[in-house]
Amino acid sequence: MNQPPRISFVSLGCPKALVDSERIITRLRAEGYELARHHAGADLAIVNTCGFLDSARAESLEAIGAAMAENGKVIVTGCLGAEPEKITTAFPNVLAVTGPQQYESVLAAVHRAAAPQHDPHTDLIPPQGIKLTPRHYAYLKISEGCNNRCTFCIIPKLRGNLVSRPAAEVLREAERLVAAGVKELLVISQDTSAYGVDLKYAASEWKGREVRAQFIELARALGEFGVWVRLHYVYPYPHVDDAIALMADGKVLPYLDVPFQHASPAVLKRMRRPAAQERTLERIRQWRAACPDLTLRSTFIVGFPGETEEDFSLLLDWLGEAELDRVGCFRYEPVAGAVANDLAAAVPDAVKNERHHRLMQHQQEISHRRLKRRIGRREAVIIDEVESKPGSRSGNAKGRSKGDAPQIDGTVYVQSHRPLRVGEVAIVKIERADAYDLYGAAVGY
Repeated sequence: MNQPPRISFVSLGCPKALVDSERIITRLRAEGYELARHHAGADLAIVNTCGFLDSARAESLEAIGAAMAENGKVIVTGCLGAEPEKITTAFPNVLAVTGPQQYESVLAAVHRAAAPQHDPHTDLIPPQGIKLTPRHYAYLKISEGCNNRCTFCIIPKLRGNLVSRPAAEVLREAERLVAAGVKELLVISQDTSAYGVDLKYAASEWKGREVRAQFIELARALGEFGVWVRLHYVYPYPHVDDAIALMADGKVLPYLDVPFQHASPAVLKRMRRPAAQERTLERIRQWRAACPDLTLRSTFIVGFPGETEEDFSLLLDWLGEAELDRVGCFRYEPVAGAVANDLAAAVPDAVKNERHHRLMQHQQEISHRRLKRRIGRREAVIIDEVESKPGSRSGNAKGRSKGDAPQIDGTVYVQSHRPLRVGEVAIVKIERADAYDLYGAAVGY
């Protein structure tokens, strides 16, 4: 019997792109293709690219180059594929180039290069599909595209306008994931709080009842599965206040990922940010009053065109008042095609670097101060990695609290008197903290 075709796969970019990769891989496995760990020796390679920033484009082109050098038969998809000339100019011999979300085009290109050798009706895949994340957590993408027109972003150009999934379809996927052992659902999209706008919040039937395609209704329904539900990329629209009540009641995790991006009104205006308002600090205080355990994470851009020292100082002052728990910071990159490039004078790279350093140093002190408040508390920690020694009845483990998302937030280092399992939720007494991580001992299982 002939060996089935083997395909190597590289997935770059954000969790939304990772979900796209999972869908493609699921389809490939359903048709009998095997996955190869390395390009060399595979029948062909697929590279799912990112095209958001120039640095991401460079990384994508480097990954394509590596696949071409090691294999030679390469299919390119993803955000960079929305501008195929950038790829074909550098690599004229790629087999095919498709844009983001174009799953059928990717499969068609695979079929042309290496036809499947089996009957897909007789080959089984897990009902939740093939996942690239550990078994105990999964990303749940609720929409594609974005209606916002932020001046620094070209995502709408790459991925189009907002297209929301019906609520029942999202809930069916969530049900399959939970049945497969997923303990944490990470809800993602370009603008999670705008979910359902394009559908006019239309209802769909789920378990004998109607559930509207609306941010709060979906969050409430997801909270019924009894697993951790984490909300990402939530813009601070007024209706987000309603989600805090769900967090206070334990329906979803007390965690909000809100991309504020800046605090200066002048910069926010040039950024054309949605839901940018002067009441943000007041709303943060109200959120924390209603849900004291709330963890807030955000991202910011320094060196945006025209950003003055006064603008940057205002941002530092705002961070000091807001006391966000987790902060990521990016130096502005003049992405080709972004409106922001022509709005004002560019900030020199040296100034960008200096401001990035100052912001992260400033935030490090805030983060450390907030984490120290948790010393002595008992917190639920989901275990991501165990480091037990052979033959030992105890060992160390790494996990995350309800305030930590995978890959982007901190770690809880756990000492345990018995071996812990990946995916297990342990109760940990916090004993010390540093700027980003917590350390403690398991006191309940």
